[in-house]
Amino acid sequence: QVQLVESGGGLVQAGGSLRLSCAASGTFFRIDTMGWHRQAPGKQRELVAQITTGRSTNYADSVRGRFTISRDNAKNTVYLQMNSLKPDDTAVYYCSVQARTTYLGTYWGQGTQVTVSS
Repeated sequence: QVQLVESGGGLVQAGGSLRLSCAASGTFFRIDTMGWHRQAPGKQRELVAQITTGRSTNYADSVRGRFTISRDNAKNTVYLQMNSLKPDDTAVYYCSVQARTTYLGTYWGQGTQVTVSS
């Protein structure tokens, strides 16, 4: 199986920055697309950013230009650098990983809280 451990959330003032990390471990042949999602209270979970093995990226319109997703394949880790944070960015952030074990599955982290104060 695949385990994901997230870190880097916290409380920050509007305009500030945070960097989230998510490290994958366990038994798998390879990791494909990695991503970050978020869920604010009373709202559905939404995609924030994704990055493929070839490092092609995709961002939600609301974060494009402020957030940057990256990955370190040697460490099986995905990062999300969040700059110019806004109160609307407040949510629980979840990393997701597509990993191939005996099949290709999607695995989720436990979530990390990001709170942006105005």
